[in-house]
Amino acid sequence: MTRPLISYYGDDFTGSTDVMEALSSNGVETVLFLKVPDAALSSRFSGARAFGLAGTSRSETPEWMDVRLREAFEWLRTLDADLCHYKVCSTFDSAPHVGSIGRAIEIGRNVFGAKTVPLIVGAPQIRRYTAFGELFAAYQGVNYRIDRHPVMSRHPVTPMDEANLLRHLSRQTKLSSALVDVVSLLADGRPEKADIMLLDVLDEASQTAAGSLLWTQRRENGRFVCGSSGVEYALLPAWRSEGILGAKPVFVAAGPVDRLAVVSGSVSPTTERQIRHAIGNGFEGIMLDPIELSRETEGPEIAIAVEAALKVLREGHSVILYTALGPAADRGGDLSNSARHRLGRALGRIQAALVSRAGLSRVVVAGGDTSSHALGEMGISALTLKMPLPQTPGSPLCIAHGGPSDGLEIALKGGQVGGDDYFSMIRAGRV
Repeated sequence: MTRPLISYYGDDFTGSTDVMEALSSNGVETVLFLKVPDAALSSRFSGARAFGLAGTSRSETPEWMDVRLREAFEWLRTLDADLCHYKVCSTFDSAPHVGSIGRAIEIGRNVFGAKTVPLIVGAPQIRRYTAFGELFAAYQGVNYRIDRHPVMSRHPVTPMDEANLLRHLSRQTKLSSALVDVVSLLADGRPEKADIMLLDVLDEASQTAAGSLLWTQRRENGRFVCGSSGVEYALLPAWRSEGILGAKPVFVAAGPVDRLAVVSGSVSPTTERQIRHAIGNGFEGIMLDPIELSRETEGPEIAIAVEAALKVLREGHSVILYTALGPAADRGGDLSNSARHRLGRALGRIQAALVSRAGLSRVVVAGGDTSSHALGEMGISALTLKMPLPQTPGSPLCIAHGGPSDGLEIALKGGQVGGDDYFSMIRAGRV
């Protein structure tokens, strides 16, 4: 078996499919496992050159990471890939008590014996940029420093109030850090040695330079890297220059389905616009109560939601079940971490019932944390890429493998991803 080019752990499920899309659409066959696979499942993907493990660490505590993330890294280490990537959200939202990127780096550095952990967050392909150590992200066509971003500066769980990424990380770890800024990077400056090394990525030239540095120093640094899907986008030119990549695969449009079911736990204004667009274009909306769905003792809400959605689907229409129409309508803002997990699982149970009872062939789960906990209820073991979405990269259409959902087409949409017509576009199955 050829050594894999890269393995990765995604800190949520939507981010994990983001990496799979970047790799698979550029000729690196990739499989994303939703749990550590057994031998039978692994054998189905023996030709893959990249292996991902979708996780939930973005919404977990450091104590959870100490056990569960360490176990995941230990398994990834057995794959002996050239690089192992801890994939974080491109908006870098995290905190010392939940989704701590600093703690994840400490664990990965220990498991892989890494001297220096490179950190790449900028990804121009998805409108994320780092310049002189500060992060910028687009919203509605305008680029904002992340601490002034209209959405991420007000994230309900991990608001970003610091744009300097190394300063932000210093709240989460005592590891030393250094910056290779865009000027030094393009001048081929020798990076300062530190436990964490942030590489600026502002444009194509700096991205190519960052990827080259990452690839050539992988053995010296210890093969462990942290960052957004900007890691993969940076590596692609380095792989291409070495002749590692073949021709890009050609993807055909998946084509339309007559009915699509969407469940959404996202409170993002981006998702709000997408829901409103969908309702105005043939979808029927069903509002769900996040408080009731997140209770420790399950009530009748799931069954009621399923029956209401089935009525819509039996009439030949698409349906979207949502817990909020934007941040102003968020009734779950004060939910505990465990309650949010229960909410995600409840949405997963609703979606699983709709797939089974309505015979659906394509569905969507919206919300990064929602997706991470919902898919565990759907009996899916792995995902591969069905169709990338070049116009809105980051939430592609995938094929589910394993269990009762085998062969199901599914898209996992992060809160900040996609144009207003995203749900209609997935229903139409157009590239």
